[in-house]
This record gives sequence, C-alpha cells and structure tokens, in this order.
Amino acid sequence: MKVVDILKHKRGSLSRHHMEFMDKMSPSLREYWSELVSRAHAQHIFRAWGKDFQKPAVNEEVISPVQDIINMKPDAEALYLELSQKIGEELHVGDWFSIDQERVDAFGRVTEDMQWIHTNPEKAEQESPFKSTIAHGFLTLALLPRLSDAVDPEKPLFPTAKVTVNMGMNSVRFPYPVRVGSNIRAHSRLLKVTPIQKGLEITRELKVEIEGVRRPACVAESVIRLYF
Repeated sequence: MKVVDILKHKRGSLSRHHMEFMDKMSPSLREYWSELVSRAHAQHIFRAWGKDFQKPAVNEEVISPVQDIINMKPDAEALYLELSQKIGEELHVGDWFSIDQERVDAFGRVTEDMQWIHTNPEKAEQESPFKSTIAHGFLTLALLPRLSDAVDPEKPLFPTAKVTVNMGMNSVRFPYPVRVGSNIRAHSRLLKVTPIQKGLEITRELKVEIEGVRRPACVAESVIRLYF
C-alpha cells in the first residue's frame, strides 16, 4: 500500500472514531465539547484521536479525559455544564463565625501547640505586637469546611453529589493574624472543574475575611472530589 493510501486510511479511521464518540454524547454536552475542541485546535494544543496516552506507572489505571466525559452520569453532567459557566465566579459566602479564647485553647491542647501568643492573654497584651492572643493559623485552616458550609447536612453545596471527598490543598497562606474575639467568614471562588471517573474534581479559592480588616486571614486553594 502506498504511503498516501495509508494516510488516507488513518485519517478516515480517526474521523469514524470521532463521530462515534460524538454520537454517545447528549446534545448539550456535544455542543460544549465541539466548542472546546474548536478552541483547542485554534491554540494548536489539540492532538490526533489515535495518539497514545502517556505510559502509566505500574498498577495505575488509565482513564482518559474523553472516557470520563462519555461515562458521566446525568447529575454529574448537569453540574459540570453548570459550573463550567461559572469559572472565576464567587460561589459562596459563609456566615460570620466568632473566634474565642476557649476554642483557641482547645485547639492548642489537641495539637500540643500552647505558645503564649495563642494561650496567654495577659502576656500577649504586654508583649505581643498584636496586643492580644491570636488564633493558630492551622486553626483557621481547620475551620475552612465549617466556614464554607461544606459540612452542613441541612444545606449541602452540591446536593446532587452522593459523596464529597477532601483531596487537600494546592497552596495555603496566612496573610494576617486573627485576634481572639474577631469574627471571620469564608469566600469561595471557583477556579476549575474537571471530569473524573464517576464524578467531578473541583478546585476553589477559599479566602477567609476578618471583620473590619482589609487583609485576609487565610487564602487557600482547595481541591475536592464529588462522586455521583
């Protein structure tokens, strides 16, 4: 067979696979996928359908992004399409939450971090530059699920998901201390939503505001997974 015939055969095979893939999609997802492919092609980052994926590590299960999208359950697909239109937007603002000395002391005992800047109000008033005890940075971090309402069974953030799993943080910073007696609340902004096997992976920016203070107490990039 001539080289030109081989190329024609290969191109026809890829085209058929593409059409089969598109036929498996729902109309709404097909429209979104077509727009995504067009953008990727314009930026020269789209690759041929027949190209092999990177060789996996030993015992690693290979799940392609294309397969994840095809296998999405209806609830996952609906949420994916909804969230894809909200990238960069603020999704949630929590209620004000008071940080008192009792909570700070309890966190210090549990973590065995009883530094006087956290647990000795008298000494802090005399020697601390903040003139008050301050909350542990990791206490603020540990409160993020509560501050973002992620653990409230009465009003779940993603009610169609069966399970929400905390995958950790990409980054965490504590720009300003939280003085004991302060009120704080969390703002949640959507950064990314990605299809995964049986669900979605969501990356958010969580910013903890201190009432009356310009700088935030904490800025973290959080990753959670939703399973349907």
